[in-house]
Amino acid sequence: MKENIIYNLKQVHDRIEKACKASGRDTADVQLLLATKTVPAERIRIAIEAGENLIGENKMQEFRDKDSELKDLNIERHFIGHLQTNKVKDVLKYVSCIQSLDRLSLAEELHKQLQKENRAIAVFVQVNTSFEESKFGLSPTEVIPFIKEIRKYDTLKIKGLMTIGLLDVEKEKMRPSLHLLKEIRDQIYEAEIEGLSNLKLSMGMSQDLELAIAEGSNLVRVGTSIFGNRFLGKEIWNENIAE
Repeated sequence: MKENIIYNLKQVHDRIEKACKASGRDTADVQLLLATKTVPAERIRIAIEAGENLIGENKMQEFRDKDSELKDLNIERHFIGHLQTNKVKDVLKYVSCIQSLDRLSLAEELHKQLQKENRAIAVFVQVNTSFEESKFGLSPTEVIPFIKEIRKYDTLKIKGLMTIGLLDVEKEKMRPSLHLLKEIRDQIYEAEIEGLSNLKLSMGMSQDLELAIAEGSNLVRVGTSIFGNRFLGKEIWNENIAE
Protein backbone atom coordinates (compact mmCIF):
# COMPACT_ATOMS: atom_id res chain seq x y z
CA MET A 1 0.00 0.00 0.00
CA LYS A 2 2.71 2.49 0.98
CA GLU A 3 4.76 1.79 -2.13
CA ASN A 4 1.72 2.24 -4.38
CA ILE A 5 0.77 5.59 -2.89
CA ILE A 6 4.32 6.92 -3.06
CA TYR A 7 4.64 5.70 -6.65
CA ASN A 8 1.31 7.31 -7.58
CA LEU A 9 2.33 10.60 -5.99
CA LYS A 10 5.48 10.63 -8.09
CA GLN A 11 3.43 9.95 -11.22
CA VAL A 12 1.04 12.81 -10.44
CA HIS A 13 3.88 15.23 -9.74
CA ASP A 14 5.50 14.15 -13.01
CA ARG A 15 2.23 14.91 -14.80
CA ILE A 16 2.08 18.33 -13.16
CA GLU A 17 5.69 19.07 -14.07
CA LYS A 18 5.21 18.01 -17.69
CA ALA A 19 2.00 20.03 -18.00
CA CYS A 20 3.73 23.11 -16.59
CA LYS A 21 6.66 22.69 -18.96
CA ALA A 22 4.32 22.31 -21.94
CA SER A 23 2.52 25.51 -20.94
CA GLY A 24 5.64 27.49 -20.10
CA ARG A 25 4.67 27.71 -16.44
CA ASP A 26 6.67 27.40 -13.24
CA THR A 27 5.82 24.24 -11.29
CA ALA A 28 5.94 26.34 -8.12
CA ASP A 29 2.78 28.06 -9.38
CA VAL A 30 0.73 24.84 -9.20
CA GLN A 31 -0.12 23.21 -5.88
CA LEU A 32 -1.39 19.67 -5.36
CA LEU A 33 -4.35 19.12 -3.06
CA LEU A 34 -5.03 15.55 -1.98
CA ALA A 35 -8.75 14.89 -2.42
CA THR A 36 -9.31 12.42 0.39
CA LYS A 37 -13.00 11.58 0.26
CA THR A 38 -13.46 8.06 1.71
CA VAL A 39 -9.66 7.61 2.04
CA PRO A 40 -8.73 6.08 5.41
CA ALA A 41 -6.50 8.14 7.68
CA GLU A 42 -3.63 5.65 7.48
CA ARG A 43 -3.45 6.09 3.70
CA ILE A 44 -3.56 9.87 4.01
CA ARG A 45 -0.72 9.69 6.54
CA ILE A 46 1.46 7.86 4.02
CA ALA A 47 1.02 10.70 1.52
CA ILE A 48 1.66 13.39 4.12
CA GLU A 49 4.79 11.67 5.40
CA ALA A 50 5.95 11.46 1.78
CA GLY A 51 5.94 15.26 1.61
CA GLU A 52 2.38 16.44 0.91
CA ASN A 53 0.69 18.91 3.24
CA LEU A 54 -2.69 19.88 1.74
CA ILE A 55 -5.86 17.79 1.89
CA GLY A 56 -9.46 18.46 0.94
CA GLU A 57 -12.61 16.77 2.13
CA ASN A 58 -16.18 16.95 0.85
CA LYS A 59 -17.88 16.21 4.16
CA MET A 60 -17.41 17.61 7.64
CA GLN A 61 -17.87 14.14 9.12
CA GLU A 62 -14.73 12.88 7.41
CA PHE A 63 -12.63 15.67 8.89
CA ARG A 64 -14.05 14.84 12.30
CA ASP A 65 -13.62 11.07 12.00
CA LYS A 66 -10.02 11.26 10.79
CA ASP A 67 -8.86 14.11 13.01
CA SER A 68 -7.65 12.03 15.94
CA GLU A 69 -5.38 9.99 13.68
CA LEU A 70 -4.00 12.96 11.74
CA LYS A 71 -3.87 15.83 14.23
CA ASP A 72 -0.17 15.28 14.98
CA LEU A 73 0.69 16.03 11.34
CA ASN A 74 1.31 19.45 9.83
CA ILE A 75 -1.60 19.54 7.38
CA GLU A 76 -3.50 22.35 5.72
CA ARG A 77 -7.16 21.41 5.31
CA HIS A 78 -9.60 22.77 2.73
CA PHE A 79 -13.30 22.05 2.44
CA ILE A 80 -14.10 21.27 -1.20
CA GLY A 81 -17.67 19.94 -1.12
CA HIS A 82 -21.10 21.51 -0.97
CA LEU A 83 -21.35 23.09 2.47
CA GLN A 84 -24.68 23.21 4.27
CA THR A 85 -25.16 26.23 6.52
CA ASN A 86 -25.94 24.03 9.52
CA LYS A 87 -22.48 22.44 9.20
CA VAL A 88 -20.54 25.73 9.19
CA LYS A 89 -19.68 25.78 12.90
CA ASP A 90 -18.34 22.24 12.80
CA VAL A 91 -16.40 22.62 9.55
CA LEU A 92 -14.62 25.71 10.86
CA LYS A 93 -13.04 23.58 13.59
CA TYR A 94 -10.86 21.89 10.99
CA VAL A 95 -10.27 24.04 7.91
CA SER A 96 -8.31 27.10 6.83
CA CYS A 97 -10.14 27.50 3.52
CA ILE A 98 -13.61 26.98 2.08
CA GLN A 99 -13.34 26.32 -1.65
CA SER A 100 -17.07 26.02 -2.30
CA LEU A 101 -18.59 29.39 -1.42
CA ASP A 102 -21.54 29.60 -3.79
CA ARG A 103 -24.41 31.55 -2.17
CA LEU A 104 -25.08 34.54 0.01
CA SER A 105 -26.74 32.55 2.80
CA LEU A 106 -23.54 30.56 3.25
CA ALA A 107 -21.40 33.70 3.26
CA GLU A 108 -23.66 35.22 5.92
CA GLU A 109 -23.48 32.14 8.13
CA LEU A 110 -19.71 31.89 7.78
CA HIS A 111 -19.33 35.57 8.67
CA LYS A 112 -21.62 35.21 11.67
CA GLN A 113 -19.67 32.27 13.08
CA LEU A 114 -16.25 33.72 12.27
CA GLN A 115 -17.17 36.93 14.07
CA LYS A 116 -17.91 34.89 17.18
CA GLU A 117 -14.49 33.28 16.87
CA ASN A 118 -12.78 36.57 16.08
CA ARG A 119 -11.03 35.24 13.00
CA ALA A 120 -11.13 35.22 9.22
CA ILE A 121 -10.91 32.44 6.66
CA ALA A 122 -9.80 32.07 3.05
CA VAL A 123 -12.54 31.35 0.52
CA PHE A 124 -12.79 30.41 -3.13
CA VAL A 125 -15.97 31.28 -5.01
CA GLN A 126 -17.34 28.19 -6.75
CA VAL A 127 -18.53 28.68 -10.32
CA ASN A 128 -20.54 26.27 -12.46
CA THR A 129 -18.62 26.69 -15.69
CA SER A 130 -20.00 23.54 -17.33
CA PHE A 131 -23.63 24.71 -16.93
CA GLU A 132 -24.71 21.31 -15.65
CA GLU A 133 -27.76 21.18 -13.42
CA SER A 134 -26.16 18.45 -11.32
CA LYS A 135 -23.41 20.81 -10.18
CA PHE A 136 -23.32 23.47 -7.53
CA GLY A 137 -21.77 26.88 -8.05
CA LEU A 138 -22.69 30.32 -9.28
CA SER A 139 -23.42 30.92 -12.92
CA PRO A 140 -20.63 32.91 -14.61
CA THR A 141 -22.75 36.06 -14.83
CA GLU A 142 -23.43 35.99 -11.08
CA VAL A 143 -19.81 35.96 -9.97
CA ILE A 144 -18.90 39.66 -10.03
CA PRO A 145 -22.14 40.84 -8.34
CA PHE A 146 -21.70 38.11 -5.73
CA ILE A 147 -18.10 39.07 -5.01
CA LYS A 148 -19.07 42.72 -4.68
CA GLU A 149 -21.80 41.72 -2.22
CA ILE A 150 -19.63 39.55 0.02
CA ARG A 151 -16.79 42.07 0.09
CA LYS A 152 -18.63 43.63 3.04
CA TYR A 153 -17.76 40.58 5.14
CA ASP A 154 -14.26 41.23 6.42
CA THR A 155 -14.04 37.69 7.81
CA LEU A 156 -14.04 36.23 4.29
CA LYS A 157 -10.77 36.59 2.43
CA ILE A 158 -11.40 35.92 -1.25
CA LYS A 159 -8.42 33.99 -2.58
CA GLY A 160 -9.70 32.68 -5.88
CA LEU A 161 -12.24 30.81 -7.95
CA MET A 162 -13.04 27.11 -8.05
CA THR A 163 -14.79 24.96 -10.61
CA ILE A 164 -15.42 21.33 -11.42
CA GLY A 165 -15.10 21.29 -15.17
CA LEU A 166 -17.03 19.14 -17.58
CA LEU A 167 -15.81 15.57 -17.36
CA ASP A 168 -15.87 13.71 -20.66
CA VAL A 169 -14.02 10.91 -22.36
CA GLU A 170 -12.99 13.41 -25.05
CA LYS A 171 -10.52 15.68 -23.31
CA GLU A 172 -10.93 18.66 -25.60
CA LYS A 173 -14.60 18.85 -24.66
CA MET A 174 -13.42 19.59 -21.12
CA ARG A 175 -11.30 22.60 -22.06
CA PRO A 176 -14.01 25.30 -22.53
CA SER A 177 -15.32 24.94 -18.98
CA LEU A 178 -11.78 25.34 -17.65
CA HIS A 179 -10.93 28.24 -19.92
CA LEU A 180 -14.10 30.01 -18.81
CA LEU A 181 -12.91 30.19 -15.20
CA LYS A 182 -9.79 32.03 -16.34
CA GLU A 183 -11.94 34.40 -18.38
CA ILE A 184 -14.10 35.12 -15.32
CA ARG A 185 -10.99 35.96 -13.32
CA ASP A 186 -9.93 38.37 -16.06
CA GLN A 187 -13.36 39.99 -15.91
CA ILE A 188 -12.97 40.43 -12.15
CA TYR A 189 -9.64 42.17 -12.70
CA GLU A 190 -11.20 44.40 -15.35
CA ALA A 191 -13.94 45.35 -12.88
CA GLU A 192 -11.16 46.73 -10.62
CA ILE A 193 -12.73 45.55 -7.40
CA GLU A 194 -10.60 46.94 -4.59
CA GLY A 195 -8.41 44.44 -2.80
CA LEU A 196 -8.78 41.65 -5.35
CA SER A 197 -5.56 40.69 -7.07
CA ASN A 198 -3.55 37.55 -7.66
CA LEU A 199 -6.66 35.37 -7.50
CA LYS A 200 -5.93 31.66 -7.68
CA LEU A 201 -7.77 29.15 -9.85
CA SER A 202 -8.69 25.81 -8.30
CA MET A 203 -9.53 23.42 -11.11
CA GLY A 204 -8.33 20.15 -12.51
CA MET A 205 -8.67 16.64 -11.14
CA SER A 206 -7.33 13.20 -11.95
CA GLN A 207 -8.95 13.20 -15.39
CA ASP A 208 -8.18 16.72 -16.56
CA LEU A 209 -5.28 18.18 -14.60
CA GLU A 210 -3.11 18.72 -17.69
CA LEU A 211 -5.83 20.73 -19.42
CA ALA A 212 -6.48 22.68 -16.24
CA ILE A 213 -2.83 23.61 -15.86
CA ALA A 214 -2.73 24.68 -19.51
CA GLU A 215 -5.68 26.94 -18.76
CA GLY A 216 -4.04 28.51 -15.73
CA SER A 217 -4.93 26.36 -12.73
CA ASN A 218 -2.95 27.06 -9.56
CA LEU A 219 -4.39 24.20 -7.53
CA VAL A 220 -5.32 20.73 -8.75
CA ARG A 221 -7.47 18.44 -6.60
CA VAL A 222 -6.39 14.84 -7.10
CA GLY A 223 -7.60 11.72 -5.33
CA THR A 224 -8.20 8.76 -7.63
CA SER A 225 -4.81 8.91 -9.34
CA ILE A 226 -3.13 8.77 -5.93
CA PHE A 227 -5.32 6.60 -3.74
CA GLY A 228 -7.04 4.50 -6.40
CA ASN A 229 -10.57 4.38 -7.72
CA ARG A 230 -12.88 4.23 -4.73
CA PHE A 231 -16.07 4.57 -6.74
CA LEU A 232 -18.08 2.36 -9.04
CA GLY A 233 -19.64 2.95 -12.43
CA LYS A 234 -20.79 6.45 -13.23
CA GLU A 235 -20.48 7.60 -9.64
CA ILE A 236 -16.97 8.84 -10.31
CA TRP A 237 -18.48 11.59 -12.48
CA ASN A 238 -20.69 12.87 -9.69
CA GLU A 239 -20.08 16.55 -8.87
CA ASN A 240 -19.85 15.93 -5.15
CA ILE A 241 -16.76 13.77 -5.56
CA ALA A 242 -14.89 16.89 -6.72
CA GLU A 243 -11.65 15.14 -7.54
